[in-house]
Amino acid sequence: MKSTQDSAAITQVLENYYFKGIYEGDINILRQIYYPGTLLFGDVKGQPYAKTLDQYLDGVAHRQSPKDSGKPFKGTIISIDVVNSIAVAKLHVKMYDFEYDEFISFHEFDNHWLIVNKMITDISN
Repeated sequence: MKSTQDSAAITQVLENYYFKGIYEGDINILRQIYYPGTLLFGDVKGQPYAKTLDQYLDGVAHRQSPKDSGKPFKGTIISIDVVNSIAVAKLHVKMYDFEYDEFISFHEFDNHWLIVNKMITDISN
């Protein structure tokens, strides 16, 4: 039963904070769900992507948000796998003119699920 409850809690984090924070460009919302040492890796338009959490949040703060751009945005949870205090969520995110598959790693700290790693790949080609 705990795994079902944990999956529901992670779903709430993703829908109410992650997708909302990205869509609105609100780093205060996003900062609440990221572990301070989080690293982000992947590729965008075939180019390597590697950022610290602070670099990522700075980019979010200084770009036009999807909400303000009027371009499509949709975040979809494909799957969530939970084992004890760790979890991985597979997501599909359509944002601006991009489509990303993402793997988000979580760890449970004091009954709160925080993102500890984010990996993305641009599949819009």
